[in-house]
Amino acid sequence: MAAADELAFHEFEEATNLLAETPDAATTSRSDQLTPQGHVAVAVGLGAEDEVEDSDKTSLLQEEKQQPGFWTFDYYQSFFDVDTSQVLDRIKGSLLPRPGHNFVRHHLRNRPDLYGPFWICATLAFVLAITGNLTLVLAQRKDPSIHYSPQFHKVTVAGITIYCYAWLVPLALWGFLRWRKGVRERMGLYTFLETVCVYGYSLFVFIPTVWLFGALALALSASGLVFTLWPVVREDTRLVAAVLLSAVVLLHALLAVGCKFYFFQPLPPEHITPPPQVISLSPNTLLASTSPRTMVT
Repeated sequence: MAAADELAFHEFEEATNLLAETPDAATTSRSDQLTPQGHVAVAVGLGAEDEVEDSDKTSLLQEEKQQPGFWTFDYYQSFFDVDTSQVLDRIKGSLLPRPGHNFVRHHLRNRPDLYGPFWICATLAFVLAITGNLTLVLAQRKDPSIHYSPQFHKVTVAGITIYCYAWLVPLALWGFLRWRKGVRERMGLYTFLETVCVYGYSLFVFIPTVWLFGALALALSASGLVFTLWPVVREDTRLVAAVLLSAVVLLHALLAVGCKFYFFQPLPPEHITPPPQVISLSPNTLLASTSPRTMVT
């Protein structure tokens, strides 16, 4: 260790002796010679990083500016960019609503989609039309007097009804909440697509129970809507919140009851063949009808 120390400080001892002999001599260090180059190298490195950051910002700004318009196909393509696991998770969340579990916060996560609501509405419309026709077929087997013919118009009626409900009701609800947010600033607000997504997934529960359209399916679907909308409307007055949630449940119940009575009528009046009527005639009527003939003969 001593030999190492002597070797480590030997250079400094020689430099001290030279300075003592020539005090006016100027000394230069190797580090001093490399310092300007080092500074230049650092400066160049920082400049390169700044250029990379500037290029990244420029590319991001260009991407933001190049967003397609809402009239183009590319604009709506992002709303269908979901995988099967996400759709199944959102369907599961709509089937099992519970208090304190917000569907938008826990399942949508600021990424609403139109893929699930679109195909749920299409499936529900076809299932309604098909099961409505099957109901008439079964009724005809029980009563042969019923004349059955395929009712293809029910597909159109079911599609228009379901899609109008899944789009127009969320639009009216979103507009009302947006207006109330201007009155009471503390209120939260869902986007229009989030509202459509909530209503679309809430209709899935009617597909497996479409034959009965029972109270259980209506209760599950309506409770999911109430639990999702409650965090938004609770900041409003109690009267407005109660009226709004009651209107949401009432419209949902009208949809279920209307579909029940329109698509599942077991004996439609226009498809029942009336029984033949037997008219009994009295003897006096028969004599009156035959007497002119006897006088002519």
